[in-house]
This record gives sequence, structure tokens and C-alpha cells, in this order.
Amino acid sequence: MVEKIVSGLVGLMGGFLALPFGKQLIVFIISLMPILELRGGLIAAALLGLKPLESYIITIIGNIIPVPFILWFITKILDFMRNSKSKKLNGIAKWLDKKVKKHKGQIEKYGFWGLVFFVGIPLPGTGAWTGCLIAAVLEMDRKKSFIAAMIGIIMASIIMMILSFGLLKSII
Repeated sequence: MVEKIVSGLVGLMGGFLALPFGKQLIVFIISLMPILELRGGLIAAALLGLKPLESYIITIIGNIIPVPFILWFITKILDFMRNSKSKKLNGIAKWLDKKVKKHKGQIEKYGFWGLVFFVGIPLPGTGAWTGCLIAAVLEMDRKKSFIAAMIGIIMASIIMMILSFGLLKSII
């Protein structure tokens, strides 16, 4: 399913391919996005034929950029959305609250290492965006949460490099 979404986004952003670094820009933008993050970015990089090391660096940078903003500002944004008169904003806030409730036990129980593994194991619904959202709502230490998210991002990137670029096949 993620592959189809990424493939569709690559198609939508096809105009960027005319730019000198268009492929890299597409990968970077996808890596910034919630849900897809570096997982989607690495799939896009493989689809676009980028080199593994270049792809790795671009996707990690793209995935890291939102982390401090989420950790420091998301609770204020959620409060604003919850108190808004806009049904759409209320709906998004409720959806995010539901997502936090669903996964918070995993992080709450294990703290720092729970956050590392939540971000680092590339399963649906996990990743830096959701992990940092939960850490912020749980009022975990921001600096420790940032470090946990970085370790998790590196962990996820290694797993996804093996899957996206088929490095496992060349090792075996």
C-alpha cells in the first residue's frame, strides 16, 4: 500500500524532474511527510533510481527536520485545534488524540527505549511524527525524546535501506 501511495506522489511531483535536483527534491519532500517519512522517501528513491548513500542522507535529513517542531510545538497546536470552531480542525485533533491513545502505552511503559523502538521499527502507524507526538503529549523530556527519535530514525533508515534497495539479496 505504501508503495502505491509513494508511486502516486512521485507521479504527482513529476514536474520536479525537470529541475537539476528534481529526484532528490521529491525524495526529500516525501521524507518530510507524516506517515510516509523516510520509509516512503527511500521507496521513492529506489523507484527514481537514486544511489543508496545519497538517498540515505536525503531521507534522514528530511525525516529529522520536523522532529524538534513536533516536540516543542505540537501540544500548543493541538490545544488550538481542539478549541477551534472549525469542525475540520476539531476532527484532525480528535484523530491525532486517538492515535496517541492507541500507541502511548508502548512508549509510556518503556520510556526512552520505547520511543526509540516505536520510531525505529518501520511498521504502519509508527515513526518519528507519531512517536514525537506521543512523547510531547506525555510531556517526556524533550532533549531525551529528540535523541530517542534520532536513534529510531537511524534504526528505521537501516532497515528500510535493506528493504528498499534490496541490499539483503546482495548480502545473502
